[in-house]
Amino acid sequence: MTSTRPKRRALITCADRYMGRAIAAKFKQLSIDVIEDDSPLTSNAEVDRVIAEAGRIDILVANLAEPPMTGPVHAIDDANWQRLFARLVDPLMYLVRAVTPQMLERQSGKIIAVTSAAPLKGIANNAAYCAARGAQNGFIKAVGLELARSGIQVNAIAQNYVNNDTYYPDDVLDQPKFIEHVKRNVPTNKVGAPSETAELAAYLASEHCTHMVGQLIPLAGGWTT
Repeated sequence: MTSTRPKRRALITCADRYMGRAIAAKFKQLSIDVIEDDSPLTSNAEVDRVIAEAGRIDILVANLAEPPMTGPVHAIDDANWQRLFARLVDPLMYLVRAVTPQMLERQSGKIIAVTSAAPLKGIANNAAYCAARGAQNGFIKAVGLELARSGIQVNAIAQNYVNNDTYYPDDVLDQPKFIEHVKRNVPTNKVGAPSETAELAAYLASEHCTHMVGQLIPLAGGWTT
């Protein structure tokens, strides 16, 4: 009697926003058992609860988003700065710290963070956002190198100009001013589809991806490379 290989299990955080829905839909197409969590993840205790309730996690998608709070550097508000780090940086560390022990025990696992290309290039009047996203990216690079020898692949999709409800919602895409902005700044002359992020996440989560670790993969239509 042949044994049936168990489905791989993925936890997607903030699954109701940013790239959560697109990635969840793609993973389900691939017969991955998807846990869609929409907790705000504002504390270490909350993250520990989510990880504990999920049980076995073969794939962690740390999908975290927070509006950028645009403004000049001299007007950065302490509360806004702290909110960006509390919603983007702290939860990423909590999630990776909590899920790593079980992956180390199995000597396998995939961690995919959906971050931003913003700190790879820099955006004027968005210093706080770039700082928080940059902290995420730096964390992923270091963790990726640390865990690679244990059979765990950790990478980030550093995206910009991709359709999503937090930064580039549907009602903005057809505005003439925004269309001109895209033509000036994005070599592909368009905003990417969320399905493309999902396809990239699917590859990073796949068993075919074994030699890519600690990478910040720009998905931004050439805005940065």
